[in-house]
Amino acid sequence: MIRHEDIKQVLAKYDKNNISIGVLGGHSALDISSGAKKLGFRTVAVCQRGREKTYSKYFRARDSRGIIDEIILVDKFSDITMPEVQEKLRKLNTIFIHNRYFWVYCKFEDIMNDFKVPIFGTRPMVRLEERHVPNNQYEILRQANIRIPKIFDSPEQIDRLAIVKVAEAARGYERAFFFVKDAQDFRKKSEDLIRNRVITKKALDLAVIEEYIVGAHINLNFFYSPLSDELELLGTDTRRQTNLDGILRLPAEEQLEVLKYMRPKYIETGHIAVTMKESLLEKAFGLGERFVAATKKASPPGIIGPFALQGAVIAEEGKEDFVIFDVSMRMPGSPGTKFTPYGEYLHRREISFGDRIAMEIKEAIKQGKIDSVCT
Repeated sequence: MIRHEDIKQVLAKYDKNNISIGVLGGHSALDISSGAKKLGFRTVAVCQRGREKTYSKYFRARDSRGIIDEIILVDKFSDITMPEVQEKLRKLNTIFIHNRYFWVYCKFEDIMNDFKVPIFGTRPMVRLEERHVPNNQYEILRQANIRIPKIFDSPEQIDRLAIVKVAEAARGYERAFFFVKDAQDFRKKSEDLIRNRVITKKALDLAVIEEYIVGAHINLNFFYSPLSDELELLGTDTRRQTNLDGILRLPAEEQLEVLKYMRPKYIETGHIAVTMKESLLEKAFGLGERFVAATKKASPPGIIGPFALQGAVIAEEGKEDFVIFDVSMRMPGSPGTKFTPYGEYLHRREISFGDRIAMEIKEAIKQGKIDSVCT
């Protein structure tokens, strides 16, 4: 297990005047790199062969354009943990920004035990996004007194419309969702999905069955700074998903006809910037503050930098409330959050997550506290 002391030793050898910001080539790499370039950092993207042109060609830094300075090409994303790749990153004085790609394509054990490159953020916490590990996101949300959907421990407990979240057979990092109303419905639909190889029996055993929340979906994208001990709401968004979005655009009669031949898929293809009315802002900040406090107890030093609470706003007896059903304990995937006004209300300018991360790293270097924001 890599200790914080090991990372401090790596950082001690870095040239603090020539820091590079590193990313894995996908998810939010461009957002991160754009912010880094604005604040004068060199950028490096670790790219998988065959998927590198976005970074090596289209957004490569040249003249006064582009944002990717350096490419490290690997055969597969997980090769980032190979000693020779790590050595290249350390020679570039790299502080690495973790995103969903990083944790999906790399083994958690390799990141925790072998990846001796400083990561901006809390290295152990992303594992807690998984719902079948101890002290996972549900437990942290409960400790933070944040409302979550009712969780059913077995199909026999289902007493209302529920959604089943289970890993896809073809792509284990994506989830196949299906709706059920009772145990009989659960068994019938899960058997059909297994027979059609959409999911596996093994994955179904690890599935989460939770109450389906009917409300206005919204992702609350926060940034917590340990340097100032301040929580910021940088932006809000909702998801675009295929083929769900296409089905929803059809008239009701045509939806029913289409559903005879295909089932909805919930694969994210992008995000839409959304806003919420000001009367909800204090509630949103309250959720974020309680979540930060709970993470400090669950996994010291707690969350560092970006995270997102994903859920819906519901109305019960005229009272609006947030119900959170998913957590991202690292860089959110939506570069469109800067197009919502909340970051600008605080910083008096449009600000992206890439901007805010680069600002925090620059300030940490200035204060001589870079090891307090890296793990």
